[in-house]
Amino acid sequence: MGTEKTEPAGTERTGTQGTESAEVGTGAVEPAGLEPAALGTAGTGTEGIEPAGIGTEGIEPAGLEPAGLGTAGIEPAGMGTAGIEAAEPEPAGLEPAEMEPAREAEEPPGSPALPAEAPQHGPLAAAPPGEAVLPGREQERERERERGRRGAGGQGSTGRAARGRARRAPGCRSGGENSRRPGVTVDSSKAKTSLEALKISLRQLRWKEFPFGRRLPCDIYWHGVSFHDNNIFSGLVNKFPGMMETVRKITLSRAMRIMQDLFPLEYNFYPRSWILPEELPLFVAEVRMMKDNNPSWKPTFIVKPDGGCQGDGIYLIKDPNDIRLTGSIQSRPAVVQEYICKPLLVDKLKFDIRLYVLLKSLEPLEIYIAKDGLSRFCTEPYQEPTLKNLHQVFMHLTNYSLNIHSGNFIHSDSVNTGSKRTFSSILCRLSSRGADVKKLWSDIISLVIKTIIALTPELKVYYQSDIPAGKPGPTCFQILGFDILLMKNLKPVLLEVNANPSMRIEHEQELSPGVFENVPSRVDEEVKVAVIRDTLRLVDPQKKKKDTQCPGWERPGPGEELPGAAAGAEAALPSLCLKQVFPKYAKQFSYLRLVDRVAALFIRFLGVKGTTKLGPTGFRTFIRNCKLSNSNFSMAAVDILYIDITRRWNSMGIDHKESGNPGMCLQAFVEAFFCLAQKKYKSRPLHEQVALLIEQCECRLAALQGQRLLWGCALGERPAPAAARPRRRPVFPLQKPARLSALVCRDTTGS
Repeated sequence: MGTEKTEPAGTERTGTQGTESAEVGTGAVEPAGLEPAALGTAGTGTEGIEPAGIGTEGIEPAGLEPAGLGTAGIEPAGMGTAGIEAAEPEPAGLEPAEMEPAREAEEPPGSPALPAEAPQHGPLAAAPPGEAVLPGREQERERERERGRRGAGGQGSTGRAARGRARRAPGCRSGGENSRRPGVTVDSSKAKTSLEALKISLRQLRWKEFPFGRRLPCDIYWHGVSFHDNNIFSGLVNKFPGMMETVRKITLSRAMRIMQDLFPLEYNFYPRSWILPEELPLFVAEVRMMKDNNPSWKPTFIVKPDGGCQGDGIYLIKDPNDIRLTGSIQSRPAVVQEYICKPLLVDKLKFDIRLYVLLKSLEPLEIYIAKDGLSRFCTEPYQEPTLKNLHQVFMHLTNYSLNIHSGNFIHSDSVNTGSKRTFSSILCRLSSRGADVKKLWSDIISLVIKTIIALTPELKVYYQSDIPAGKPGPTCFQILGFDILLMKNLKPVLLEVNANPSMRIEHEQELSPGVFENVPSRVDEEVKVAVIRDTLRLVDPQKKKKDTQCPGWERPGPGEELPGAAAGAEAALPSLCLKQVFPKYAKQFSYLRLVDRVAALFIRFLGVKGTTKLGPTGFRTFIRNCKLSNSNFSMAAVDILYIDITRRWNSMGIDHKESGNPGMCLQAFVEAFFCLAQKKYKSRPLHEQVALLIEQCECRLAALQGQRLLWGCALGERPAPAAARPRRRPVFPLQKPARLSALVCRDTTGS
């Protein structure tokens, strides 16, 4: 690639609600459309996936002051409760005339602080003699007289009835009331390094932040690391329980291997991997065999510790018998992968892409992808790995946390230059050289959807463990960081998935030896603030309430305004930088969700709520209810299969949530399920065998459930009259038929 720096042809602009901000780059950079019928094939684009970034300049509405905290208002502690709650910061930029100070979401609509409503029929009566008229009342009377005159002029009773319905509709209030209605409340006390970007996003949205927590429930809880607060029983949390364990390097590699076994051509974007130490002999044998078949092959492998982060402990090897490999893996499990020796270079430097993905919901599955991301560069010109340069991390590893310590690292205020740039600037350069950027975006979207499909089965098991069905708990969503490497032929390769992608919008700059200060980073702020802000817009809980309370409410059209303070906030925000890709393209990828259906069977037979492992009784019940045992596969063979697989998986010593529980984890159950499918349906591809067995199990369980419902309904029928009863009484008297019917109708699978 050349060394010249190409500036984007377009500039940013801030439009009103529903107006796309001007994209960065040439017209060829912006994908024209991702057609569902041809996703992942050559020549297709990405519908609405504009690669250009949406910056934060010009986004803040006029009058929105930069101050992060307003005047502190003391909230009443509540009726009959001792103590006063900590002062609550007022959203910056709202004048006292626009917002009721010291009022919270718990204030009921129509409180005395709000303007009084006019009577629904006829004009207001005059004030009694000798009684003073309130200042606001005089204006209200005048408005009512004006409405009466307009009604008499042509609207008549129909107009008055419509106005009366509008006044009575909850949540559909006039501009004055809407401006005083409190916004969404966000607890940011555990935001950690994402706090600054979150604060900017909340100021732009004009939502209310609680930086020190709140005694009363909040609408959204923003955690910086992981979901770890079991005292949250409502609202939204920006972390899924179990996500940290699900995206660990070993767990991710196992999940991708399962999908590669089922669909090898669909999952060829993940490098060949071996899990150490248990697969070390297999790794050595396979490398020796491949070298014997191709003597000219000189591979390089990269070793990634399972619990490592920010490039910690990563190194390259050429020989599987390397002493570093054999000496460290016993104490530190790791994943070893084939190293991509021919990556795409820009300015002779290797780089990777950090793309932000919002997992908005697990059931139903809902995925959004950011239209822009970050490109993180190495700081030394790239050379193919040799024994002499294997140790040069600034040449081979793209981790920002490593390259920041290089003397060649360039902090730049431009999104097109420096050691960290926007992904859209890279797309602009590729497009100027004739690259098929639409095809690249299509492949990236396909990679993201397939990876999420591979991760969701394990994630659902952890989710039901922390928040079982029927138990009060929050609704979860999460922003994930996908690290993607581009090969020379522009094929994207998945490096890893981060549960906690860095949302810092500043970097450390060394002023003098040992003296550092935090300096704002324009590139980080432009990308990350947009991702956080638009994530909050997508999960906005008041949007659902508004749709529920006002089913006829529609967003104002061009030239119309939103009432109150919401008008200024919405008008100043650009269009969403997050694009939905699932379930939008569900038809193309639904056939890949076989393991998801296996996980549903696994969860069904777990029995005890809050566990992530299946016991021997639950496994036997699964075999019996699905009628998988026969003369060739007895229950004794079932027990042997369970013991063999469970013992081997538990001996691996992987850090599962219940490592001390001697049961069968999900991945062990998947292996056992595959064995059963291969026994029952021979001479077929594995994915067909698994699909057929899943269908058999689901049909058997549905039939069994139907029989139980019929039996329960029969038991719950009202007893016949005494004259019509048979002489022989039933084995057990139905003293409480309704209660017994409910118990029988309940699914008792696994008991």
